[in-house]
Amino acid sequence: MIPALIAVQFLTRLPVRLPGMPEPQQLGRSLLWYPLVGLLLGGALCGLHLLLAGTPLLLQAALLLSAWVLLSGALHLDGLADTADGWVGGLGDRERTLAIMQDPRSGPIAVVVLVLLLLLKFAVLVALLERGQWLALLLAPWLARALLPLLFLTTPYVRAGGLGQALAEHLPRRALPWLLGAHTLAMLLCGWAGGLALAGGLALFAWLRRALLLRLGGTTGDTAGALVELSECAVLLVLALT
Repeated sequence: MIPALIAVQFLTRLPVRLPGMPEPQQLGRSLLWYPLVGLLLGGALCGLHLLLAGTPLLLQAALLLSAWVLLSGALHLDGLADTADGWVGGLGDRERTLAIMQDPRSGPIAVVVLVLLLLLKFAVLVALLERGQWLALLLAPWLARALLPLLFLTTPYVRAGGLGQALAEHLPRRALPWLLGAHTLAMLLCGWAGGLALAGGLALFAWLRRALLLRLGGTTGDTAGALVELSECAVLLVLALT
């Protein structure tokens, strides 16, 4: 169960403690649990939605979005901010982009991107809640975290050292395709919403992966975080616009 605890500890701010320093193989196997952690987050958001039934839509959307950010510890927002700074400031150069992304400071581009993303998520949540499409709260975090192991499985990791390299080097390549296939089937069983969510999320994945290969030759921990935030937003948008 240590890989499951690693996944929960890394992807959420739930109070989980590991019995000791995990082995690299355990870090790699934690990727198997990422989709279930997304499902856990989605379930928590759906539960909060039920508790907030009857509250004004704007207030409910704001509380749901706040809980969404707090439960994940803004981990992926940080990755998106670093990616945005590097992408714009890197001016198309690989090494410059990677160097800017490694800088812990956030520039104006990062701030603008985060504000726009959160504003868009808030507006889309209002639209979805108004139409009673609460299933989006489950599908968006679930699919976004299922795309993370797919990214590490199909894309080279280009930054030496750190947790991301351990994930990439020790991921269970034989088990992951079967696991991701099972989650895909489960999402399709959610009806038309599940199918639309998959279409939107996979389209965003394909576009971002191609951009990462062209600019960096692969992915980093920051760009993986950006994938989560952008794919969540893509799923919400697709469901709100259909």
